[in-house]
Amino acid sequence: MGLRRASGWIALAALGFVVAAHPAAAQDRRAPASAAEIQLSFASLVKSAAPAVVNIYTRKVVRTRQFSPLFDDPFFRRFFGDGFGFGRPRERVQNSLGSGVIVDPDGVIVTNHHVVEGAAEITVVLTDRREFEAEIVGSDERTDLAVLRLETGGERLPFLEFRDSDELQVGDLVLAIGNPFGVGQTVTSGIVSAVARTQVGVSDLGFFIQTDAAINPGNSGGALIGMDGRLVGVNTAIFSKSGGSHGIGFAIPANMVRAVISGVVQGGRLVRPWLGASGQAVTAEIAASLGLERPGGVLISELHPRSPAAAAGIDPGDVVLAIEGREVADAQALRYRVATLPIGETATLKLWRKGQELEVRVSLVAPPEDPPRDITELQGQNPLAGAVVVNVSPALAEELGLDDDRPGVMVLELRRTGTARRLGFRPGDRLLEVNGATVPSVRELRQTLERPSRRWRIAIERSGQVLNWMFEG
Repeated sequence: MGLRRASGWIALAALGFVVAAHPAAAQDRRAPASAAEIQLSFASLVKSAAPAVVNIYTRKVVRTRQFSPLFDDPFFRRFFGDGFGFGRPRERVQNSLGSGVIVDPDGVIVTNHHVVEGAAEITVVLTDRREFEAEIVGSDERTDLAVLRLETGGERLPFLEFRDSDELQVGDLVLAIGNPFGVGQTVTSGIVSAVARTQVGVSDLGFFIQTDAAINPGNSGGALIGMDGRLVGVNTAIFSKSGGSHGIGFAIPANMVRAVISGVVQGGRLVRPWLGASGQAVTAEIAASLGLERPGGVLISELHPRSPAAAAGIDPGDVVLAIEGREVADAQALRYRVATLPIGETATLKLWRKGQELEVRVSLVAPPEDPPRDITELQGQNPLAGAVVVNVSPALAEELGLDDDRPGVMVLELRRTGTARRLGFRPGDRLLEVNGATVPSVRELRQTLERPSRRWRIAIERSGQVLNWMFEG
């Protein structure tokens, strides 16, 4: 059982645009009052929305190598290694399909990152069978969203307007439109079963609308719409044993989609606001110890000393309960709420501190490139030879999707033939000490490694744990 994408014949489900109904007052939300109301049709809604949902076909060249069948045997691989084999490299063309949504009449389309990742050619087919070649304007792996542009020759295309996805409520009717299994455009209906689902594991900024509208392979990037025909989300994944729909589908909220498009189209590249604070979800046990009536919020444990959060007066031990009046249940919800806010403005955070609620205003700024990265491949007679290291900055942490943006030095990658790779170092390791000397920057690390030594003591941080290693020679 697991999450499956829905692009092409790959087993992760479709990321769909959610087109939602116009905001309605709470008193207008009611169950059907008669048989006539139950028999109402979605036909007019589909007729207006479907032309803005497109099919996306991609082609990419995949390089493979033919190996002798003998090297499928673990006995041979044990002696010759996984990379040893016979034959010449071969190239083959891999085709895949997905869905997308036109969000601007001038030809701007949003789809999933995984639909177009690595594509050499992208063809977009409209419902009236017109075909266009598309180019990628920007793609964001952290949200699994990509923005495409068509050259329409000045012709305006049908498009979907955005709806505020925070208005969506559990029980609202929604339609999913896409191209499942390549059979052609299909519409399925369902209800919203959750509106702030985290811990899904599809993307770093996971905060999803959950629906029971049938979503299948090929729906990725398609639209999830409400009863007013506006976009409330983009379908991205399903929870499935077999690869087909079992009534649990996930869509990226329209507010996140809009933020990604705005950053890519207007700014040329996506930059999210920097808070400079992180922590853990408040459990029932933590809530009781802090005097909170119920679990909820994020207990701040890490705070960058020069961050907007620190400047606003947030301290370690504070609990962030809400941002701009929207509750946050865990760290993923906190990241999502910050990521959907515009840079250059301020946001109100509600905190819990020592038994009292208070509010602070936080400036929304871009993460700074401070200190400079100073990407360096380490060399010499030392255990870290062959490691490519970098200074950690808020900008780097945002780019790589790191939760921890504290200053320090991190292993960025490892050369295949380097000593560091053979000794078990991994990308993402933070270097804390070398022979008793702290590692505040790449420059100080190089200076420490230049001192000859027959015994090396290296302390690293990996997945929140500190490891101390000793090497001879």
